[in-house]
Amino acid sequence: MQYYFKESRNSEVLVMSREATRTATIYTRVDPETKEQAEQILAQLGIPMSNAVGMFLKQIVIQRGIPFEMKLPSSKPVSIGNLTKEQFDAEMQLGMDDIQAGRVVSSDDVEGEFQAK
Repeated sequence: MQYYFKESRNSEVLVMSREATRTATIYTRVDPETKEQAEQILAQLGIPMSNAVGMFLKQIVIQRGIPFEMKLPSSKPVSIGNLTKEQFDAEMQLGMDDIQAGRVVSSDDVEGEFQAK
């Protein structure tokens, strides 16, 4: 089965089967930035967008579900505005304990990681 890709101004994707007996059409909306980033990656892999969409759909059928894990993070980041004074003090103490135990990362290291990406 082959698929073709057609772009429009609002980043809709049109996928059609080339089989003579059956044709399927899929419309989807994607924000332009995500679409552009995906196209760049797929171009490096030598895979047209339409083939990637077809591969994704085929994997849904084969695996009988979404072909990757989808889950919520195990814990939420701490929001200072939602903490009581006691909770805030406890979080600050955890930070101080990390510093005293040497569990720290320099700002230069953090900046270097961001620049590397």
